[in-house]
Amino acid sequence: MPDAIGIDLGGSHVMAAVVDDAGKITLRAELDLEDQSFEAVVEAIGTVTDQVLAQVKKSDIAAVGVGAPGNVELSTGTIAYSPNLHWADKPLGAALGKRIGLHVHVANDARCATIGEHRFGIGAGSTDFVLLTLGTGIGGGIVSSGVLAIGHGAGAGEVGHHQIRATDGFQCNCGKTGCFEAQASGTGLIRQALALAPSFPRSTLVPSNVQKRGSKSIRKAAQAGDPHALAAWERFVDDLARGLANVIAFVNPEIIALGGGVSSAGDFLLTPLRPKVDILTTMAPRGSTRIEIAELGNDAGAIGAAEMARRGGLIAAVRT
Repeated sequence: MPDAIGIDLGGSHVMAAVVDDAGKITLRAELDLEDQSFEAVVEAIGTVTDQVLAQVKKSDIAAVGVGAPGNVELSTGTIAYSPNLHWADKPLGAALGKRIGLHVHVANDARCATIGEHRFGIGAGSTDFVLLTLGTGIGGGIVSSGVLAIGHGAGAGEVGHHQIRATDGFQCNCGKTGCFEAQASGTGLIRQALALAPSFPRSTLVPSNVQKRGSKSIRKAAQAGDPHALAAWERFVDDLARGLANVIAFVNPEIIALGGGVSSAGDFLLTPLRPKVDILTTMAPRGSTRIEIAELGNDAGAIGAAEMARRGGLIAAVRT
């Protein structure tokens, strides 16, 4: 099968990759986004795509797939709503097709990452699979009986917005209180540390530094034994376990793969997390779901977007 180009579009970064039919990236180009306006982002995507196309024959590329944050109208490639980019009703697919000169398919970034991780990563061979990306928020995708769930309005998989602490949680960007992503994303870990700061007046985690350096600094401090960071990490893992137990109750997957920046903690995350999830799992058999770290890392979105494009769009690619 021909190669395809996968685009991973984030709020601050864009990456284009040429991907073969075995899920291997053969070329890539990346660019930081300094301007989130629609026109600037279209041009940035066009620039990185031009850079990889300059090294291959355009006729050898089947199509271009874009994984973008937000809700996407799959038939047109229009971004209906993207809180991360502050867009509404933006015709990304049409604009990119005109700019690049190739057919462009657009879908939600987490669903693209799910295709990549299920077909070529830790989920390969499984029929019931969930990917959660733990970053600024929590994105997700669900494969049930070998079929990627899309949903009536292409919104299936947004598990980050079920409430796990509706009465005592943090305010979520969606407007609700105590959403899974408000509590257990990278942003949630930062909030846990800031909420506990008054109880640790001698902590090395200075609030201004925590907000600047992000969740990675908290995780590293916890691994080094800092009491404040450890307390925040424990609360974070507790809330992550709550959400994962709910996901198991919703869809009873064989594997839940954790991707995104927070997942780089590896066993420091999995060792306390797995038994907590087992305790909270009730209706599904305990231990029947494996919780693993995703294998493809930050490449999952581009790999999955390319696979989507090669198959003719997300709807055609649902049987991953």
